[in-house]
Amino acid sequence: MYAIVNIAGQQFRIEKGKKVFVHRLSGNVGDELSLGNVMLISDQDKVSIGEPYLSEALVLAKINAQVRGDKVQVFKKKRRKGYQKLNGHRQYFTELLIEDIAGDGKVTRPSEQPEKKAKKEPADPAVEGEAKKEGAAKPASAKKAPKATAAKAADKGKEAEGSKPAAKKASSKKDTEK
Repeated sequence: MYAIVNIAGQQFRIEKGKKVFVHRLSGNVGDELSLGNVMLISDQDKVSIGEPYLSEALVLAKINAQVRGDKVQVFKKKRRKGYQKLNGHRQYFTELLIEDIAGDGKVTRPSEQPEKKAKKEPADPAVEGEAKKEGAAKPASAKKAPKATAAKAADKGKEAEGSKPAAKKASSKKDTEK
């Protein structure tokens, strides 16, 4: 079974379970789309053609990814004029996964199982109250470091200026004689 569908001004031949790259559609990855612009449905020996669209036909698709196409380079040149221009372009595409095609408007959705989220068990209120009263220990990263004194800060500043200790002055003969 296949169908011809008009998506974003272009016609695509689609089949159930196949992936199709179409021009960028709004939506997030995982969103479901129902496409109503079905122009033709062929089910082996039965063909239904719309004028221009089939009224009750429906296609269910899911957005797999929002991607960009290969880079196309556009090079312009005018000979003997010294004019050259190089541009690049990458087109945005949406990858659709076709989940179902229905000629009568009744779409059978894939079995949807609700996600089971583990609920957090409420803790015993008596235990929580005791922890708050006792002033539970804070993690080490939350504790503040003691403030440095002015003298230590000045020493740190000197160390930061020159990472190496000051070199000793070369002694001259006059300094050694005295």
